[in-house]
Amino acid sequence: MTEPTEIETEIETEIPAAPLSLAGRVLVVTGQSGAGRTTALKALEDMNCEAVDNLPVRLMATLVRQGPADGRGLAIGVDVRTRDFNADKFAQEIATLRAAVDAPVEMLFLDSDDDVIERRYTESRRVHPMASDRPLADGIAAERRLLAPLREAADFVIDTSHSNIHEFARLLRDRMVGAATGEANVLVTSFSYRNGVPRDADMVIDVRFLRNPHYDPALRPLTGRDAGVGAYVAADPDFDGFFTRLTDLLALLLPRFNEEGKSYLTIAIGCTGGRHRSVYVAERLRDWIAERMTQVELRHRELSFELGADQEPT
Repeated sequence: MTEPTEIETEIETEIPAAPLSLAGRVLVVTGQSGAGRTTALKALEDMNCEAVDNLPVRLMATLVRQGPADGRGLAIGVDVRTRDFNADKFAQEIATLRAAVDAPVEMLFLDSDDDVIERRYTESRRVHPMASDRPLADGIAAERRLLAPLREAADFVIDTSHSNIHEFARLLRDRMVGAATGEANVLVTSFSYRNGVPRDADMVIDVRFLRNPHYDPALRPLTGRDAGVGAYVAADPDFDGFFTRLTDLLALLLPRFNEEGKSYLTIAIGCTGGRHRSVYVAERLRDWIAERMTQVELRHRELSFELGADQEPT
């Protein structure tokens, strides 16, 4: 039995053909049912990993101790349907393996908003693994409570609520590769407060105080990527002071995050609609960070989701 799927689109074209830095690493992929575990395992296969799904927990230690094949990584999918699954015991097993084997053992937890998971299951007409005898919403809530210890213990948490399949594959690649370089992989994302704050945000910057191009009829259909919108936002009398203080703060924090060994950092820039002010500020901030760090990605959540909402991770 597989998780609900809405598309069969292959994602190989979205993953670079060149080998990525996953050799020798062990990745345990888990999380909410319907949040994208199947898609993640396919993407990791394209990133030179051997992928094994629904392995019984009692057999995981044997496989992990054998380690990845030469020149490859190992990705193991585990969810509530896995035989003898218990979240607390599973978290303890991961901790034991980390201390017992030489290869890095990392846990990736995939999450998504409850209403998004509910919609995915409803549209696919499949049964949630914890909702065979109860309402779907109750099953999703029960699974979230059950998996809470794993989310807390995870090395990586990725929220797929507002990602299409290609954005998710790229985000996964950036997080996994960035974690092995010794420098935090920084993702700058714009978003709309109407659609909620990104679940995986480490820092949230609210730019709704800036003058809003939405109220200019000529600028309303444009985005923060357009020069006219950028000029409008930058002309706000408080913009320069705000941006200087923001970059001063990050100039202090980014080196400390690297010293701490932080694998990734998500900086979320929000405005009302997620199309004008937040997009422009995110673009400016990405350019500033790119002058100081080698690993920085940019995502405009509302814009990218509009372009590919029909293709979601499963």
